[in-house]
Amino acid sequence: MAIAVIGGTGVYEPPWLMDPAPQTVKTPYGTVEIVAGHCGPHQSATWFLNRHGSGHRIPPHQVNYRANLWALREVGAHRIIATAAVGSLSPSLPPGSLVLPDQFLDFTKSRPTTFFDSDSQTVVHTDMTHPFCRQLATGLAAAATAAGLEPVAQEGVYVCTEGPRFETLAEIRAFRLLGGDVVGMTAVPEVVLARELGLCYQTLALVTNFAAGLAETSLSHGEVLDLVKTKRATLTEIVGRALVDPRLEETKWCECGPPAAPV
Repeated sequence: MAIAVIGGTGVYEPPWLMDPAPQTVKTPYGTVEIVAGHCGPHQSATWFLNRHGSGHRIPPHQVNYRANLWALREVGAHRIIATAAVGSLSPSLPPGSLVLPDQFLDFTKSRPTTFFDSDSQTVVHTDMTHPFCRQLATGLAAAATAAGLEPVAQEGVYVCTEGPRFETLAEIRAFRLLGGDVVGMTAVPEVVLARELGLCYQTLALVTNFAAGLAETSLSHGEVLDLVKTKRATLTEIVGRALVDPRLEETKWCECGPPAAPV
């Protein structure tokens, strides 16, 4: 089961990748730059995609999510691990915490969120009861434990906002009432598009700050980058260990399912 990694804020290089080779993939939605290689004792095919591009120049609301997911499926990836920086909506998840979300709330506004938007296609409704991959989540949690790293919350509701601005105090209050645990700007539509293509997808979220109203100071992107710098080694250690975990070579037992329809 070939795996791809989508690197979020602060994760711009794939230190776990052996013999890395840049690769350009053309898709119906645009051209995508990825890095191909392999890892593990079985030399498993692995790919890396920098979500925000060189120099972190692509903001979350302008990421070409459809091209990215299509490209990873095109090269042969079956499973995707994605890192992300998030804000915490709960005092029990302080900065530095790691979360493997199992649900999401979508508050994005202008992003293309589906491959099924052509007049020539029949209507497709994709099941999203369990949007994230429990098998990948189990592997990532086990990798953290094996490395003796801080515990990882194995469930949580990821609230995805449009960005690039941070959220208002009133929005954060509403998200907490709705059951949100962390807030970020990239999991949707990535997880939705992955499900439409029949790909397993799991976010490994690093809490970089408390959300508006929970923090003592105003939020800044610099604060996010600073925390990611201190935890980058932790993130890459967990991902690297998960990529070579033999349990990910086992028969697929998650609920991610086949593609929603031929695309």
